Amino acid sequence: MTPIAISCGEPAGIGPEIAARAWQSLRGEIPLLWLGDPCHLPDAVPWWAVSDPAEAVALSNEALPVLPRDFGPPAIPGRPAPAHAQGVIDAIRDGVDLVRGGACAALCTAPIHKAALIDGAGFAYPGHTEYLAALAGVDEVVMMLACEALRVVPATIHVPLSEVPARLTPELLDATIRITHAALIRDFGLGAPRLAIAGLNPHAGEDGKMGGEEIKMIMPLLDRLRADGFDLVGPMSADTMFHAAARASYDAAICMYHDQALIPIKTIDFSGGVNVTLGLPFIRTSPDHGTAFGIAGKGLADPSSMIAAIRMAARMAKAREAR
Repeated sequence: MTPIAISCGEPAGIGPEIAARAWQSLRGEIPLLWLGDPCHLPDAVPWWAVSDPAEAVALSNEALPVLPRDFGPPAIPGRPAPAHAQGVIDAIRDGVDLVRGGACAALCTAPIHKAALIDGAGFAYPGHTEYLAALAGVDEVVMMLACEALRVVPATIHVPLSEVPARLTPELLDATIRITHAALIRDFGLGAPRLAIAGLNPHAGEDGKMGGEEIKMIMPLLDRLRADGFDLVGPMSADTMFHAAARASYDAAICMYHDQALIPIKTIDFSGGVNVTLGLPFIRTSPDHGTAFGIAGKGLADPSSMIAAIRMAARMAKAREAR
């Protein structure tokens, strides 16, 4: 298979360390290509500079293949440097180009530090996802968090809870469900995805006694989508839809706000969750954690989420190839 590209992320964080440890764990299983300044990798990891991504397949068993970039000043663990900002941004862009051009099968992105990107390069996007959408030229993307036991999608993400009802429009929820449904078919190999839809209010509104959004907006929308052939259950009370028996009845849960989605998956698999961007013309996964400046450079970072993200990217690439 073609290699999975890994963008370096913030050099002062744990990104280079977990990429190196992921390579050590996956060598012989999945070929990788790391994009960044090799000076930022841990000293003990063997690496090999390549000019052609195709070289990474043969080299990945013996050393971490690197498409080298010169970021200038050295990285100091825990202290992000604005001077590295443009290099971090370029590594993401180069990874997208490699995947879209077919040289790499998917892109796995290490965590970035948005403040450093803004200070050092005037980064104009709220985060990774919005930048990737701009590079791809798409208007609507969806964030999925996934592990072996659960896939969740928050319809609204980083907004105050007080703003969720206003943000949760029929158009937003319709697009979220449609993008998730299409991705489960294309990227996860599911022929007929089953989606569970959470209610917004406690007990899914309890027939309007605890809120009217379910009756006024969510239920009519789900009825229209069912008429279009979607297999949907809900709106469901969120407090009863994440135990094992309930999870067995659906392939992904659509949640109304951030914590409604992230609390169950982080409870079930805190270390192994993967962030997947749905709706892009290429595959992008990421570990479900941040830069962890407090432990950067100390050899304490857990690579489990990065390993899971790479494995998921490889499975998604195979699913796309099979279609």
